[in-house]
Formats: sequence, structure tokens, C-alpha cells
Amino acid sequence: MAAKAKVTPQNTGNFHAIVGTDEGLVREKALQLYNQLTGGVDDGFTHETIDGIADNSESAFEICSITIQALLTIPMFGGDKVVWLRNVNFLADNVTGRSQRTEAGVEKLRATLEKGIPASVKFILTAQGVDKRRGFWKYIEKAAAVQAYDRIDTSRDDWQEQVASLVTKKSRELGLRFTPDALALFVLLAGEQSQQIGNELEKLDLFLGPERREITEDDVRVLVPLSRAAVVFEIGKAIQLGNAARAIQLIDQQLEADESAIGIMRASIIGVVRNLFMAKLIMEKFKVPTGNYSAFSGGLNRLPEADRAWLPQKKDGSGVNVFPIFLAAENAKNFDLSSLQHVMEATLKADQALVTTGLDHRLVLHRLIVEIATARRAPSRR
Repeated sequence: MAAKAKVTPQNTGNFHAIVGTDEGLVREKALQLYNQLTGGVDDGFTHETIDGIADNSESAFEICSITIQALLTIPMFGGDKVVWLRNVNFLADNVTGRSQRTEAGVEKLRATLEKGIPASVKFILTAQGVDKRRGFWKYIEKAAAVQAYDRIDTSRDDWQEQVASLVTKKSRELGLRFTPDALALFVLLAGEQSQQIGNELEKLDLFLGPERREITEDDVRVLVPLSRAAVVFEIGKAIQLGNAARAIQLIDQQLEADESAIGIMRASIIGVVRNLFMAKLIMEKFKVPTGNYSAFSGGLNRLPEADRAWLPQKKDGSGVNVFPIFLAAENAKNFDLSSLQHVMEATLKADQALVTTGLDHRLVLHRLIVEIATARRAPSRR
């Protein structure tokens, strides 16, 4: 779960492990801890930083041996010493990590730590990938102060909601706020890496300056690099706004770039139509408030289980996957429920046509886009 920290405080002595798939956050937290333990002073003699990137199993064994030597060597001039084994790549479930030579080196390191290192020596270990089935990880959990920072899993249905929450938190720390459309676009462009999110927010902060603190969709377009996810978002937004010309233009660009029509249908159209339909049904049947995300999310999750069982659920079972439906709610107001039901049926037929018939794919998509645009109430139709 992205940028989510798990701190294990059983042993807060001289062994610290900072691990996780969010590489930027792991490096950031490790550097903060290193500066804290060294007092921000590193004369090049007292403390030792060891590169943990191994090219092969022999290199991994050698790194473990160097680390052991560093841990057992008292500083020449006395005082505390910090040993930082950073960016370790041989604790993961990979060819190097599974090698007997690597395992022998790791076991030597564990044996040294179990016997005890001098009280004046502090040990920091950082790694982006760790096989948590192995004995060394079990030992780390018991003996070290552990911090774990993992990226948000984008295979989960609620990943956009998690990233949006992270982005909102970081933007508030900078005194920034997003318009809803700007936030949705930023989430798709910036991705799930907390370091990348931080970098893009800093650019926006500098761009806006002290006078303007609200980030608009145009600001995001200007500063955050375009990605395939952004094109998907753009097609979906044009569909919701009834802007058939813009949607068709983007679809044609994707087809010319050798994107498949079925891929465009599944990524850019089906989800948008489904979310519009669900949002409209929720507003009409359950009268859930749509003024802000908290009210909408709370209203949905307070519904009786039978009333929300048909809605997309988070994979962890913690409730409805609210975020994409909330984003569609504002535009759903411009459709009739019966029109959206017709659009759902038309979308199903178009998807089947792409898969099972020899009809021109471009024509199938163009026709569906026009049907959706026509279903949107005037005067917003374009």
C-alpha cells in the first residue's frame, strides 16, 4: 500500500531496517535516519556506507563479509559509529538471492548480528526487495526497528483512491489544493511512486507561486508529462462531456499508434459508461449527496449491504470502490437514467461487434461515441 509505513518498535536499539518497494521513500527515510544517527556529521572516517548492489552471488558474499568487518570495527577515535548497508538487492527472491553462496554470506551476517555488535555501533540496512519467507527476514522482524514503505498496488481496484489520498495529503503540506478534475488527471499522470508524486507537486508549487494555490486541470496538463493513462482519461472525459469530436480524435490517434480497438474499448469507454450509470442510479435511488468526496463515500458505505452489493468493492473487503464513481457523478447529472441504460446496452453490443464480427473497428467506435454524446442532455451536447 503506497507510501504506507509499518514501523515495528520491538527493538529500537542499534539495528534499523528500512525496506519496501517505494524506492524513493525508502531512500528518503534512510537518509533522514542516517543524518539523525550521525548528527549530520560524516568525516569520511568514523562512519561507513556500503553499497549493497551485488552483480552475482560471489559479490553478495563479499558485501556481507565487508559489512561484518565494518560492524565489528571500533572507530579509531572512539565515539559512535554508523554502518549503512544500502540498496541491498540480494535479499529478494531472485537468482542471486537464491544462490547457496549468497545464503552463506547472509547467514554469516545474521550470526554476527545475533552474537551482538558493539553498543557504540549502529547498523542501518535498506532494501527494495526482500523475500519475507526466509529466515533472515524473520530475524530482522524480531531484532530490528523495521520501517516498511511499499508502493500502492495498481492492480487493486481502489488504487486511484489511495493515490488521490496520498496526493491530497502531500499537496496540503505545501498549501496547495486541486480542483476535482485536476486531481483525477494528476493521479493518472504521476503514478504511484511517492517520490515522483513529490517531484511533480514541487514543480506545480513553483509554477503557481505564492499568489495562487489552486491547481487546475490546465496546470497539470502543462507541467506533468503525458502518459498512456492520461490519454485514457482524456477519452473518458470527452465522452462524459458529450464532446464526440474530441473523443473520436483521440481514439483515431490511438488507432494510428497501433493501439487495438478492443483495448481502447475496455480501457477508455466501458468503465466510463458503467460509472456514469452507477452514479446516476445512486443519485436517483439512494439520494446520496455528491457535493464532496467524504459525504459521497460515507453515504455509499452506510447503505445496507444488500443495497451496495452490486457496486464494485475494494479487494480487501473494506467497502465500495468509491473514487471512480464519485468522479463520474457530476457529469452523470446531464444524462437521464433511461438514456444511460440504452448507452450501456449499446456499449455491450459494440464490444461484442469488435470481438465477434468483421466490422470496421474505427466505425464501431465512432458510432458508439456519437450515441453516447447524443444521449447527453442539451445544451451541453457538442
